[in-house]
Amino acid sequence: MKLFKKILLSATVFGVMASGTAHAAGKIVIDGSTTVGPIAKAFADHFTKTTGVQVTVSESGSGNGAKSLINKTCDIATMSRPMKDNELAAAKGKGVNPVEHVVALDGLSIVLHPSNRVNALSKAQIRGIYMGKYTNWSQIGGPNAGIVVIQRESNSGTADSFKELVMGKDNPISKKAETQASNGAIKSRVSTTPGAIGYIGLGFVDNSVKAILVDGVESDVKTVKNGTYPIHRPLFMYTNGQPTGVVKQFIDLTKTEAGKRIISETGFVNYH
Repeated sequence: MKLFKKILLSATVFGVMASGTAHAAGKIVIDGSTTVGPIAKAFADHFTKTTGVQVTVSESGSGNGAKSLINKTCDIATMSRPMKDNELAAAKGKGVNPVEHVVALDGLSIVLHPSNRVNALSKAQIRGIYMGKYTNWSQIGGPNAGIVVIQRESNSGTADSFKELVMGKDNPISKKAETQASNGAIKSRVSTTPGAIGYIGLGFVDNSVKAILVDGVESDVKTVKNGTYPIHRPLFMYTNGQPTGVVKQFIDLTKTEAGKRIISETGFVNYH
């Protein structure tokens, strides 16, 4: 809840100014989070079909999305975490005014290989696994097998969310943890590695992996929406100033019935 409250409080921090002019007439450029990617791509397909406006979506990570907005090379930065203070400062230095828009909610699902008999862990146990305190599943009620710890790269907003919501400030992730570049890559690695553990956005969970209970709570639409799932977060789109024109139309999709349907269909949770 700490992260979510922080976002709601910070939503009005930025001033109001005209939207940036990175987009050409009849075109919108989006860059950023792999987590928000499925929503952005589904929105783009719907928006192009209904308006004729071309929308390009890149998934280079939340940090790169922020850089693209700061450098005025995209109209919308998709991010699975809020902008950091240093990013806001860099934006200000370039005359960019980032305005955040919460587009959906997400639960960071903790996933194991389907063959692993472990069905639930506490947040403290997950933290212990990622710190290297537990190295064999038998230490926490599982099979006698080594734990393969999978994390995201440092540029990932999902990695930042995991560190804040699970690890805390003073609990570093073990240097033995393996790094993957996207939600899809983590899911693929866990699905083919019996001893693996990873974390992915709710919309990426399928039968190839097993999402476990965290502190006794399942990650699903209901528990993410009501905040009872302990690893939940907002997902964002950022614009340079208050959006106008076709960019505003695109952002406002989240408030429409079509947009809400798309968010649900991609496996995430409606915010509006």
